[in-house]
Amino acid sequence: MTSFKRLLFLAGAAGLSNVALTVINILQAGPRTPDGRSMAQILGVDPQKATLADVEKLGRADTMQLFYAAPAPDFSAMKGEYRAQVLKGGVLGSASILFTHHVFPTGRITPDTHWEGKAFMPVDKASGHGYNIFTTGPSRSIFRARKFKTSLAPTIIGKDGRNALHLDYCHYNSGVIHSMHDEVRQINAELFICAGCMALGGGPVNPAPFVLLGPPTEWVGLKE
Repeated sequence: MTSFKRLLFLAGAAGLSNVALTVINILQAGPRTPDGRSMAQILGVDPQKATLADVEKLGRADTMQLFYAAPAPDFSAMKGEYRAQVLKGGVLGSASILFTHHVFPTGRITPDTHWEGKAFMPVDKASGHGYNIFTTGPSRSIFRARKFKTSLAPTIIGKDGRNALHLDYCHYNSGVIHSMHDEVRQINAELFICAGCMALGGGPVNPAPFVLLGPPTEWVGLKE
Protein backbone atom coordinates (compact mmCIF):
# COMPACT_ATOMS: atom_id res chain seq x y z
CA MET A 1 0.00 0.00 0.00
CA THR A 2 1.40 3.38 -1.04
CA SER A 3 1.71 6.24 1.48
CA PHE A 4 -1.15 8.11 -0.23
CA LYS A 5 -3.45 5.10 -0.08
CA ARG A 6 -2.47 4.53 3.54
CA LEU A 7 -3.43 8.13 4.38
CA LEU A 8 -6.76 7.72 2.60
CA PHE A 9 -7.41 4.51 4.51
CA LEU A 10 -6.60 6.13 7.85
CA ALA A 11 -8.75 9.17 7.06
CA GLY A 12 -11.65 6.94 6.07
CA ALA A 13 -11.28 4.82 9.19
CA ALA A 14 -11.22 7.93 11.38
CA GLY A 15 -14.35 9.27 9.68
CA LEU A 16 -16.22 6.01 10.13
CA SER A 17 -15.13 5.84 13.76
CA ASN A 18 -16.43 9.36 14.40
CA VAL A 19 -19.77 8.52 12.76
CA ALA A 20 -20.07 5.37 14.85
CA LEU A 21 -19.31 7.23 18.10
CA THR A 22 -21.83 9.93 17.22
CA VAL A 23 -24.53 7.32 16.60
CA ILE A 24 -23.73 5.66 19.94
CA ASN A 25 -23.82 9.04 21.70
CA ILE A 26 -27.26 9.77 20.18
CA LEU A 27 -28.58 6.39 21.32
CA GLN A 28 -27.19 6.92 24.82
CA ALA A 29 -29.24 10.13 25.13
CA GLY A 30 -32.43 8.08 24.85
CA PRO A 31 -35.71 9.18 23.23
CA ARG A 32 -36.36 12.90 22.90
CA THR A 33 -39.80 12.58 24.49
CA PRO A 34 -40.53 12.61 28.26
CA ASP A 35 -40.94 9.18 29.83
CA GLY A 36 -43.50 10.49 32.34
CA ARG A 37 -41.23 10.79 35.37
CA SER A 38 -41.19 13.97 37.42
CA MET A 39 -38.00 15.85 38.26
CA ALA A 40 -38.22 14.43 41.82
CA GLN A 41 -38.42 10.88 40.51
CA ILE A 42 -35.45 11.38 38.18
CA LEU A 43 -33.28 13.18 40.74
CA GLY A 44 -34.30 11.10 43.76
CA VAL A 45 -34.59 14.29 45.82
CA ASP A 46 -36.92 17.26 46.10
CA PRO A 47 -36.05 19.47 43.08
CA GLN A 48 -36.19 22.57 45.30
CA LYS A 49 -33.34 21.10 47.35
CA ALA A 50 -31.39 19.62 44.43
CA THR A 51 -27.76 20.57 43.86
CA LEU A 52 -25.20 20.15 41.10
CA ALA A 53 -24.03 16.94 42.78
CA ASP A 54 -27.51 15.43 42.40
CA VAL A 55 -27.51 16.16 38.67
CA GLU A 56 -23.95 14.88 38.19
CA LYS A 57 -25.00 11.45 39.54
CA LEU A 58 -27.32 10.91 36.58
CA GLY A 59 -26.43 9.03 33.42
CA ARG A 60 -26.81 10.63 30.00
CA ALA A 61 -30.35 9.39 29.33
CA ASP A 62 -31.61 10.43 32.78
CA THR A 63 -29.94 13.84 32.44
CA MET A 64 -31.88 14.44 29.24
CA GLN A 65 -35.09 13.18 30.85
CA LEU A 66 -34.50 15.76 33.58
CA PHE A 67 -34.30 18.44 30.89
CA TYR A 68 -37.56 17.23 29.33
CA ALA A 69 -39.32 17.20 32.71
CA ALA A 70 -38.14 20.67 33.77
CA PRO A 71 -40.07 23.90 33.05
CA ALA A 72 -38.78 26.96 31.24
CA PRO A 73 -37.37 29.67 33.53
CA ASP A 74 -39.01 33.04 34.04
CA PHE A 75 -37.51 34.87 31.06
CA SER A 76 -37.45 38.30 32.71
CA ALA A 77 -35.74 36.88 35.81
CA MET A 78 -32.75 35.54 33.83
CA LYS A 79 -30.50 38.55 34.22
CA GLY A 80 -26.79 38.72 35.04
CA GLU A 81 -23.84 36.33 34.95
CA TYR A 82 -24.31 32.66 35.89
CA ARG A 83 -21.65 30.05 36.58
CA ALA A 84 -21.74 26.91 34.42
CA GLN A 85 -20.66 23.29 34.45
CA VAL A 86 -20.44 20.85 31.55
CA LEU A 87 -21.99 17.49 32.38
CA LYS A 88 -20.24 14.24 31.55
CA GLY A 89 -21.92 11.25 29.99
CA GLY A 90 -21.94 9.36 26.73
CA VAL A 91 -19.01 8.17 24.66
CA LEU A 92 -18.40 11.71 23.41
CA GLY A 93 -18.70 13.33 26.84
CA SER A 94 -14.96 13.94 27.20
CA ALA A 95 -14.72 15.30 23.65
CA SER A 96 -17.58 17.70 24.38
CA ILE A 97 -15.82 18.98 27.50
CA LEU A 98 -12.55 19.52 25.61
CA PHE A 99 -14.35 21.38 22.83
CA THR A 100 -16.23 23.61 25.29
CA HIS A 101 -13.13 24.67 27.20
CA HIS A 102 -10.47 24.70 24.50
CA VAL A 103 -12.10 25.39 21.10
CA PHE A 104 -15.40 27.18 21.79
CA PRO A 105 -13.78 30.27 23.39
CA THR A 106 -11.92 31.45 20.26
CA GLY A 107 -12.54 28.94 17.47
CA ARG A 108 -8.90 27.83 17.74
CA ILE A 109 -7.31 25.20 19.98
CA THR A 110 -6.47 27.09 23.20
CA PRO A 111 -5.17 24.78 25.96
CA ASP A 112 -5.16 27.56 28.57
CA THR A 113 -8.82 28.62 28.25
CA HIS A 114 -11.76 27.47 30.35
CA TRP A 115 -15.49 28.09 29.96
CA GLU A 116 -16.94 29.57 33.15
CA GLY A 117 -20.51 30.62 32.47
CA LYS A 118 -23.14 32.62 30.59
CA ALA A 119 -24.76 36.01 31.01
CA PHE A 120 -28.29 37.12 30.14
CA MET A 121 -30.05 40.42 29.59
CA PRO A 122 -33.76 40.38 28.71
CA VAL A 123 -34.93 43.15 26.37
CA ASP A 124 -38.65 42.40 26.55
CA LYS A 125 -40.89 39.54 27.73
CA ALA A 126 -39.57 36.98 25.25
CA SER A 127 -36.33 38.23 23.67
CA GLY A 128 -32.92 39.42 24.76
CA HIS A 129 -29.24 38.71 24.38
CA GLY A 130 -26.21 37.42 26.27
CA TYR A 131 -22.63 36.20 26.10
CA ASN A 132 -20.28 33.55 27.46
CA ILE A 133 -17.64 33.95 30.15
CA PHE A 134 -14.16 32.40 29.93
CA THR A 135 -10.87 32.46 31.80
CA THR A 136 -7.41 32.20 30.29
CA GLY A 137 -3.77 31.88 31.28
CA PRO A 138 -2.12 31.05 34.62
CA SER A 139 -3.76 34.07 36.26
CA ARG A 140 -7.20 32.90 35.07
CA SER A 141 -8.01 36.35 33.74
CA ILE A 142 -11.62 36.72 32.61
CA PHE A 143 -12.77 37.53 29.11
CA ARG A 144 -16.30 37.69 27.71
CA ALA A 145 -17.16 36.60 24.16
CA ARG A 146 -19.48 34.46 22.02
CA LYS A 147 -22.57 36.68 22.02
CA PHE A 148 -26.00 35.13 21.44
CA LYS A 149 -29.64 36.13 21.10
CA THR A 150 -32.23 34.77 23.53
CA SER A 151 -35.90 33.97 23.08
CA LEU A 152 -38.69 32.01 24.75
CA ALA A 153 -40.19 29.35 22.48
CA PRO A 154 -41.00 25.62 22.30
CA THR A 155 -37.96 23.37 22.56
CA ILE A 156 -36.35 21.94 19.43
CA ILE A 157 -34.03 19.66 21.38
CA GLY A 158 -36.90 17.84 23.02
CA LYS A 159 -40.23 16.78 21.53
CA ASP A 160 -42.43 17.70 24.47
CA GLY A 161 -43.74 20.89 22.85
CA ARG A 162 -43.13 23.04 25.94
CA ASN A 163 -41.13 26.24 26.16
CA ALA A 164 -37.44 26.62 26.86
CA LEU A 165 -35.12 29.62 26.97
CA HIS A 166 -33.31 29.52 23.61
CA LEU A 167 -29.77 30.78 22.96
CA ASP A 168 -28.95 31.22 19.27
CA TYR A 169 -25.42 32.01 18.08
CA CYS A 170 -25.97 32.40 14.33
CA HIS A 171 -26.44 36.17 14.44
CA TYR A 172 -22.98 36.93 15.86
CA ASN A 173 -20.73 33.92 15.19
CA SER A 174 -19.23 32.17 12.17
CA GLY A 175 -17.63 28.78 11.56
CA VAL A 176 -18.91 25.77 13.50
CA ILE A 177 -20.26 28.06 16.26
CA HIS A 178 -22.67 29.65 13.75
CA SER A 179 -25.01 26.66 14.13
CA MET A 180 -24.73 26.39 17.92
CA HIS A 181 -28.02 26.35 19.79
CA ASP A 182 -28.55 26.06 23.56
CA GLU A 183 -31.71 25.67 25.61
CA VAL A 184 -32.27 26.36 29.31
CA ARG A 185 -34.84 24.94 31.72
CA GLN A 186 -35.07 25.35 35.49
CA ILE A 187 -34.78 22.90 38.39
CA ASN A 188 -34.87 25.46 41.20
CA ALA A 189 -33.98 29.09 41.85
CA GLU A 190 -30.23 28.46 41.59
CA LEU A 191 -29.96 25.38 39.36
CA PHE A 192 -30.78 25.16 35.65
CA ILE A 193 -30.61 22.11 33.41
CA CYS A 194 -29.52 22.92 29.87
CA ALA A 195 -28.62 21.27 26.58
CA GLY A 196 -26.73 22.46 23.53
CA CYS A 197 -26.21 21.21 19.99
CA MET A 198 -24.40 22.04 16.75
CA ALA A 199 -24.87 20.96 13.15
CA LEU A 200 -21.38 19.41 13.18
CA GLY A 201 -22.40 17.01 15.95
CA GLY A 202 -25.75 16.03 14.50
CA GLY A 203 -27.95 18.88 15.68
CA PRO A 204 -30.80 18.48 18.21
CA VAL A 205 -30.69 14.66 18.08
CA ASN A 206 -27.26 14.73 19.78
CA PRO A 207 -27.56 17.17 22.72
CA ALA A 208 -24.70 18.06 25.08
CA PRO A 209 -26.07 18.70 28.60
CA PHE A 210 -24.77 21.31 31.03
CA VAL A 211 -25.98 23.27 34.02
CA LEU A 212 -26.12 26.93 34.99
CA LEU A 213 -25.68 27.89 38.62
CA GLY A 214 -26.96 30.94 40.50
CA PRO A 215 -27.34 33.25 42.15
CA PRO A 216 -26.19 35.47 39.26
CA THR A 217 -23.74 38.30 39.62
CA GLU A 218 -24.17 41.64 37.86
CA TRP A 219 -24.19 41.93 34.08
CA VAL A 220 -20.84 43.31 32.86
CA GLY A 221 -21.32 43.28 29.11
CA LEU A 222 -18.94 42.88 26.17
CA LYS A 223 -16.24 45.25 25.05
CA GLU A 224 -17.57 46.19 21.64
